[in-house]
Amino acid sequence: MSSKSDNVLFLCTGNSARSIMAEAILNREGRGRFKASSAGSHPAGAVNSFALDLLQNKDYPTGELRSKSWDEFAQSKATQFDVIITVCDYAAGEACPIWPGQPVTAHWGFPDPAAYQGTDREIATRFADVFGQIHARIMQFIALPFEGLDNAARRQHLDALGEIPMENS
Repeated sequence: MSSKSDNVLFLCTGNSARSIMAEAILNREGRGRFKASSAGSHPAGAVNSFALDLLQNKDYPTGELRSKSWDEFAQSKATQFDVIITVCDYAAGEACPIWPGQPVTAHWGFPDPAAYQGTDREIATRFADVFGQIHARIMQFIALPFEGLDNAARRQHLDALGEIPMENS
């Protein structure tokens, strides 16, 4: 097994909820095999408070989480990513920057819990539902024999994961 961590970037438009949760989940559950980051095409400027509360209640580290632009990672001296995954349909349809290196890209669409209207309790429940979907997909991702796959096989597996229907979508 390789000792190199695969760098993974999760993209969303606002980088305030879904991509932030994905970053936190992969960094903890990937146990050093992966180094996750997140960014947005039009960052909200702050992490959604419901996302932060949920992650903190589940004992995920949140101190380094912040809403940031994908431009931060598109520069030649920035981290080179092995995998880039869009987690919202808007970001998947946008013209992305040219990423340094040759990262494998995939799209895993999840509903936007930040757009949900309701009471605080209902919104928190929606965040928990989406968190569960993201967590399940990332656990499937982690289970892949990533070290032994070439980029074409990685792309095929990542696309297949993105097509798995998620509950409560």
